[in-house]
Amino acid sequence: MTQVVERGSSARSVPHIVTELPGPKARAHIAFDERVTSPSLPRAYPIVPVRGDGLVVEDIDGNVFLDFAAGIAVTSTGHSHPDVIAAITRQAADLIHFSASDFYLPIYAEAAAELDRIAPIKGPTRVFLGNSGAEAVEAAMKLARHHSRRQYILAFVGGFHGRTYGAVSLTASKSKYHAGFGPLLPGVVHVPFGSAGLDELEERVFRKLVPADEFAAVIVEPIQGEGGYVVPDDAFLPRLRRICDEHGILLVADEVQSGAGRTGRMWAIEHWGVEPDILCAAKGIASGMPLSAMVARADLMSWTIGAHGSTYGGNPLACAAALATIRLLEGGLVQNAAERGDQALAGLRPLLERHPGVVRDVRGKGLMIGVQFDTQARTDAVQLAAFHRGLLVLEAAEHVVRMSPALTVSAEQVDTAVRLFGEAVAEAAALA
Repeated sequence: MTQVVERGSSARSVPHIVTELPGPKARAHIAFDERVTSPSLPRAYPIVPVRGDGLVVEDIDGNVFLDFAAGIAVTSTGHSHPDVIAAITRQAADLIHFSASDFYLPIYAEAAAELDRIAPIKGPTRVFLGNSGAEAVEAAMKLARHHSRRQYILAFVGGFHGRTYGAVSLTASKSKYHAGFGPLLPGVVHVPFGSAGLDELEERVFRKLVPADEFAAVIVEPIQGEGGYVVPDDAFLPRLRRICDEHGILLVADEVQSGAGRTGRMWAIEHWGVEPDILCAAKGIASGMPLSAMVARADLMSWTIGAHGSTYGGNPLACAAALATIRLLEGGLVQNAAERGDQALAGLRPLLERHPGVVRDVRGKGLMIGVQFDTQARTDAVQLAAFHRGLLVLEAAEHVVRMSPALTVSAEQVDTAVRLFGEAVAEAAALA
């Protein structure tokens, strides 16, 4: 077990399970929750968290878990990092809200300047701040259409870009996200992810469906997230960049899940040396505070006053958290993600030989790791068996369990997670 020292307490082993799961208080809360919250919320397993510290999460019954899900790859600097807490606290004492859409909020521009500095785009950029990844995607769609005066947008099968109407029209990771909501946004075309999809784009779509010069943008996750932590073939993104350049199509990199250092680079697209025209960021960029960013080449920001805005986007507390987060990422966490990711992948790959036919793939970059299984029932069983051992992981797409811990994860915590996950896989593999 991993030994940790939580703030204000002595060292103890993690995980540390003291009740059945879910415990009595958790069961009572779940019953209350199910009376008052939307049934659309897709709860993965019955954890009721009440506090966190680094990679440690305690539930309402006092059970302590090792968190390798990070709130769906959000808490990049760990739960309640003291530097992030201090930044939020200082800002809250000065100013909690003053809409940057209508007024000149200093910290909004400061956060935008930092995002411009670290963006994988050469030359000047301009930044729009929102509250969620879906909002960043919606902003990118609007800007691309407005600037290009073109209608169509290309996306990829398996991609996830959010659940608001525009974003969910791009999303193609699960059909249930579209069920009952049609008609969706017109002008969206999907092809398979990877080089085979680009063959289809050039040979079928451009020739028989939509002329290339009617596409405003292509939106792509450099590594697919909800679609199963799918790493593309190395030729894909450079070729996609060339196609966009040839036809005047804007390349939008959706780095909502893969960005903010998660893959061992600040942005996943940097692994392939490709530069987007527009970047969408969220999740880990503010350590759990609601912040997203649409970063675009300055020459693309041709829309006029009032064309887009947000009452809460870029609120002072989230901007303060983002500034602290970026300092931590550049202070060593991105490098740690690369090193601990290599360690985790090396520890997980033996599962392929240990459970042939059950474990189908182990893949990823940095701390964006997916393990693929033979059936959905097996995948569900692995996730639940890990939970009962005190390890939090999360499914992605069909047959995949993802590991996306905070970038502060230690070598010892990786070893513990690999061991517990291996035990969970062994238990699930024994099922008929």
